[in-house]
Amino acid sequence: MLLLQICNIKQQNTITMTRLKKLFNFLITPIIHKHWFVDLVLAIPRVFCGLLLTASFGADKFGMPWTAPEQQLNLFEVAAWFPEDVAKYGGVFAMAPIFFAWMGAFSEAVGGLFLLLGLKTRIASFLIMCTMLVAIFFQKWGQGTWAMLPAMGFLWVALYNLFLGSGRFGLDYLISKKIH
Repeated sequence: MLLLQICNIKQQNTITMTRLKKLFNFLITPIIHKHWFVDLVLAIPRVFCGLLLTASFGADKFGMPWTAPEQQLNLFEVAAWFPEDVAKYGGVFAMAPIFFAWMGAFSEAVGGLFLLLGLKTRIASFLIMCTMLVAIFFQKWGQGTWAMLPAMGFLWVALYNLFLGSGRFGLDYLISKKIH
């Protein structure tokens, strides 16, 4: 009986590891188009938005090596005003404003860097999408379409990168080639 249970556990572990391996391969392996030019065209908005997110939007509220000195932020430190801003959204955001401020700033600064490099593109895209949806519906809603446009642009770029990955012009492509 004990031997049968051990065999059953080993079989379940094998199934779990197979599923995790498939998930890892999906997260790492980008969709490659037939012509390299398509991948290049799709990489341009990814690189541009990643650069904007990490160098400007994220670095204004999250301490990165390139954060302006006048921000007075240490590495991975969130600007003091940002949790207060997040708490005003109410609900779950008011219960843990420091956590949500840190996650939002992290997804912009570090997620933007990963998007720029094409590294862990799908994971970074998911985090950026969550942050942009919060920005659109909790921060910019009611301020008009023009106020929402930057967040909407980042949302759309993150959405297509969530499905396509980095393409052949990203680190994910090089990593997936090494793995396979």
